[in-house]
Amino acid sequence: MLRRTRLFGQKTRVTFTLPLDQPSGAVSVVGDFNEWRPGDHVLLRRRDGTRTVSVILPAGVHRFRYLATGGVWFDDETADKIDHLGSVVYL
Repeated sequence: MLRRTRLFGQKTRVTFTLPLDQPSGAVSVVGDFNEWRPGDHVLLRRRDGTRTVSVILPAGVHRFRYLATGGVWFDDETADKIDHLGSVVYL
């Protein structure tokens, strides 16, 4: 799930949330905003069992995917669009 919070200027905080039933082990969100580097934005487990990470992004189109332990890539079904390159969010 993606949650957007408008900030100052042209920036938006995007919170990436994975539900309880997503892959076990470490998961990070990787995308054009972190040069596709795994581990830069690791989702942390919350008390309710979900995992989240927030990233501040400028206005525009951003592509991302999730990377789980063992090299398992997956997309976010709540993204604005999913294409052959992965999940897309429009800000």
